[in-house]
Amino acid sequence: MNLLNATEMQAGYTMGMQPDGRESLVVCVKGTFSIPKNGSEPKLYKKQVPLIEADVFTGEPGFSAPLYESDYAPRKPRCDVLLNGSAYVPGGRPAAKITVSLRVGPISKSFNVVGHRFWKKGLISVSASRPKPFTVMPLSYDNAFGGFDKTHKNPSKHKAYLVNPVGTGFHDNLKMEFVEGKPLPSTEETKNPVTKPNGNYRPMSFGPIARGWLPRYKLAGTYDQNWLDNIFPFLPPDFDEAYYQSAPPDQQMPYPKGEEEVVLTNLTPEGNTRFRLPEVPVPIEFSLKNYERKMTSGVIDTIVIEPDKKRFMMTWRASLPLKRNMFEVTQVVVGKMPKAWCRARELGKTYYPTLGALVRAKAAASGEED
Repeated sequence: MNLLNATEMQAGYTMGMQPDGRESLVVCVKGTFSIPKNGSEPKLYKKQVPLIEADVFTGEPGFSAPLYESDYAPRKPRCDVLLNGSAYVPGGRPAAKITVSLRVGPISKSFNVVGHRFWKKGLISVSASRPKPFTVMPLSYDNAFGGFDKTHKNPSKHKAYLVNPVGTGFHDNLKMEFVEGKPLPSTEETKNPVTKPNGNYRPMSFGPIARGWLPRYKLAGTYDQNWLDNIFPFLPPDFDEAYYQSAPPDQQMPYPKGEEEVVLTNLTPEGNTRFRLPEVPVPIEFSLKNYERKMTSGVIDTIVIEPDKKRFMMTWRASLPLKRNMFEVTQVVVGKMPKAWCRARELGKTYYPTLGALVRAKAAASGEED
């Protein structure tokens, strides 16, 4: 199969399986844009970020927070809105606590960012120390509430905070020797501050949540003996396509069309940054072996904002259900090809974008004949 990319963005394809077992050809297009200043329009970066083929973590896989998830999800029912970056104190004046917020179209999320602190011994139990003032604080699930407590002598009593097992501040074994002096998270809900090491707190960050964390992994379905005996290699009947969403539910929105406003508060040195998502049509044409052509348009199902790098990425996705396998598709065209290319295809001729390309092709053919 031949993939022709007529855009200035990255494009690729993969095979996907629908819950009913039918295979599909999935095409992904990823564009990297600059975060503009003063309300100007975002521009395509000359150097585009490549499609992510495997999940990327901040550290050791499985023991650190996800940074990027593979771009080759078969389908996302909604659009993930993610942000990798830092909190900035307004004006650069050190503060012990600030509030950050992210708004994209209909979704809005905010939480508090707190300076470094630790659990200290109290009269009855431990409590949080005073936070140290800061000017910039990295945002990640690594420093959100959570963690894995392996301090108990009995391994069967080791306990992970499954909503965020790579986080900070969680302790199930409350013996002072294992808790005192240990760090607290740098982020917390605005109306539910972290006060207990074994409390039930919602980890706060804007990044992706891992496939094996609660509540996401439950969406993957049941893989028991019945699945092994009667269903494998297909997906279980209770598989939910929402499993492919890497953002928490409050960072998911209907597919954007473009022109949705983005508002970043205390996520850039400027304090407040606003811009609108670009409106970029991404037509995709599938050409089949039987000479049939099927036209569709990619939908934006992933937005990753990276203020520290002054960029954001948008990913479009489209899929074609297959009757047998991907070999029934001969060509996929992403974007709009020149009229001359379309005319050459209708006439069954080869298209050359320039006279130089024609000369080089003729020369190469002549050399092969010699």
